[in-house]
Amino acid sequence: MSTAEPRTVVGMPEMHAPRRARAQHKIATLGVDAALITSSPNVRYLTGLVSSNAAVLLPASGPGVLATDSRYAEAASRDCGDIELVTERGTELALAELAARRGARTLAFEAQEMTVERYEDLRELAGGPQLLSLGRVIEELRKVKDETEIALLSQACAITDAAFADVLPLVAAGRSEREIAIALERAMTDRGADGTAFDSIVASGPNGAIPHHAPGERRLEPGDLVTIDCGARFGGYHADMTRTVALGEPADWQREIYELVAAAQLAGIAAAVPGADVGDVDASARDLIEAAGYGGCFQHGLGHGVGLEVHEAPIIGYGRTGTLMDRVPVTVEPGIYLPGKGGVRIEDTLVVRAGAGAAGSAEILTATTKELLVL
Repeated sequence: MSTAEPRTVVGMPEMHAPRRARAQHKIATLGVDAALITSSPNVRYLTGLVSSNAAVLLPASGPGVLATDSRYAEAASRDCGDIELVTERGTELALAELAARRGARTLAFEAQEMTVERYEDLRELAGGPQLLSLGRVIEELRKVKDETEIALLSQACAITDAAFADVLPLVAAGRSEREIAIALERAMTDRGADGTAFDSIVASGPNGAIPHHAPGERRLEPGDLVTIDCGARFGGYHADMTRTVALGEPADWQREIYELVAAAQLAGIAAAVPGADVGDVDASARDLIEAAGYGGCFQHGLGHGVGLEVHEAPIIGYGRTGTLMDRVPVTVEPGIYLPGKGGVRIEDTLVVRAGAGAAGSAEILTATTKELLVL
């Protein structure tokens, strides 16, 4: 199947113009004349353009400007017809010069993405505006998804579920981790994914104690727990799912940590409601694991936002601040990792939803069973 991204789905002006208007309102409240948006996911969010070299100039009021080079100019003309287009190789300098010509005295930039070298180029621009940090304004806007975005994410999750089911028969003694990872990534593409959301993780036996183990040549053995972390990308939106399976009848310690992680994950999902503090959501799962004596074996955050990036705001973790809102997709992924023995992680992608009740409930997008599969 083609790996081309479905721009006809995500390049609709009626979707992106309101996003730019919301961003411009935020820019105006900061008291700057204009903002230079250079992060590729943020450019895509605001315009629909998929490009390795593009930037957007958003004045505090008035129409925005998209800049890209000649490789993407035709696509920009086709998909982004509601925004002024500048075709230049040096997109950032071209837009900074344009901002100055149009009277901007202050220009906010995305400091989290800007390199020192590029910043110096902008700073040395003769007659250029004063540069100020914009902060993560666009990322904050991206946290809450519209229903079109959620539909794309849901499709990415459905592809992930189907690919996992396709490959599950290959998860057997004698197969290497790398073989399974390659088959899984091929299955996602065959099922219609644009590509993978990230490099798939297949961690068998003692490698399961490494949360982000890179699949290698180790061959699966009877008695292994095997953790598989994978996700498809569809329409630019990233799925993220983890399941842990057993090769043969699990030992008592394996069942114990699996059941504990499964209970912690259910507690985390139940806590993921509009208005919930992200630290409290993390604690709802972490406290169960700590109470069972495994607190030192769960050292990463409980989850993160997903969307145009596989890791985006909000971050659900110990010491994190912020609250969940309606229509925010996140992952919930507790784990227990025992060095030298193995580990368990269970992860779903879900959407925080306001429901009929006072709190609402999560819409789980990854549907693969969470019962311990004994292969």
